[in-house]
Amino acid sequence: MRTLLFTLEYPPQIGGVASYYGNFASHWPLGEDFLVLDNNRGELIKPRHFLAWWPAVLALKRKLEKSRIDYTLVGQILPLGTAAWLVSWLKPVRYGVFLHGLDFSAALKTTRKKFMTGLILRRADRIIAANSYVAEQAENLYPHLAGKITIVNPGVFGGTPNILEADKENLRVKYGLSGKTILFSLGRLVKRKGVDRVIQAISRITPEELENIVYVIAGGGPQAEYLRRLVPTRLRDKIIFLGVVTETEKWLWLTICDIFIMPSRDIAGDFEGFGIVYLEANLCGKPVIAGNSGGVRDAVIDGVTGLTADSENVDDIKEKILTLISNPDKRQALGQAGRERAIAQFSWEKQTAKIAKAIKLAR
Repeated sequence: MRTLLFTLEYPPQIGGVASYYGNFASHWPLGEDFLVLDNNRGELIKPRHFLAWWPAVLALKRKLEKSRIDYTLVGQILPLGTAAWLVSWLKPVRYGVFLHGLDFSAALKTTRKKFMTGLILRRADRIIAANSYVAEQAENLYPHLAGKITIVNPGVFGGTPNILEADKENLRVKYGLSGKTILFSLGRLVKRKGVDRVIQAISRITPEELENIVYVIAGGGPQAEYLRRLVPTRLRDKIIFLGVVTETEKWLWLTICDIFIMPSRDIAGDFEGFGIVYLEANLCGKPVIAGNSGGVRDAVIDGVTGLTADSENVDDIKEKILTLISNPDKRQALGQAGRERAIAQFSWEKQTAKIAKAIKLAR
């Protein structure tokens, strides 16, 4: 069977969706052909042209004719789903559509887009939802699609890089972390990640309880300067901004921190599709504190691999922090359970096999 991935986002682009597609492409079952038609050279979308997505229609048609594709996986419901839908009326094209979260929310913003989305999904053989939340949204809006929907979460690699003790000690000395309990956040600094809520929660913790706590924030983004200004003067030595970190630095911080925290929230349909970093923290044996929104519930099991907090309730976030700060045994148990679950259930091989099985069942 020859499968085509038709996508706007793909490595070397950076981001969760590009990584999702890159990883399952590299883990596609051996013995089957897997091709990729992406927009990395700007061949699918021409932003300044009328009908900017029309080149995608022509590119897909050419690819199908040249490569004799059996099945097409559409990476973005709009605009690429429109291209697949149109081509399917010209050629015997069988296609499945991925839904992640914000992409689906955006596809429902106007009456025209919502109508087109319904047509695309109705004609699709299979709908692959990256989380159970977006699967529920799709089923609630289009009940007749329920039998087509398959949930396939992102995967993680089975192990973590080898981190030298000397590197960990150097980091502790550099930032004055010896003897401290380290809270760590990692991600693009946008509002929905909830870093502002963590800063506000820490601001409400008493000086005595805060004595040995340090909060480290890694990442860049549009909220970076706002978040720096949000930190009270008295907490300037308690909250450290790293800026953008390398992949090696990411794993180093996940290894030395005590708690990973990212209380993501839903802001007008912009929500966390899954949160692979929760599983990465779990792989390092760390408990997580997450927000109770979007697809996070697939990544974090409350009370088992971490704690979920009301992402709009600063006091609830504060209490979750204090619960784990004051209970090292609970931190250890949650982190260990998270590591075992991540390894057992979220390998890329297993997640990719789910997609391969789903599109074969659609035949």
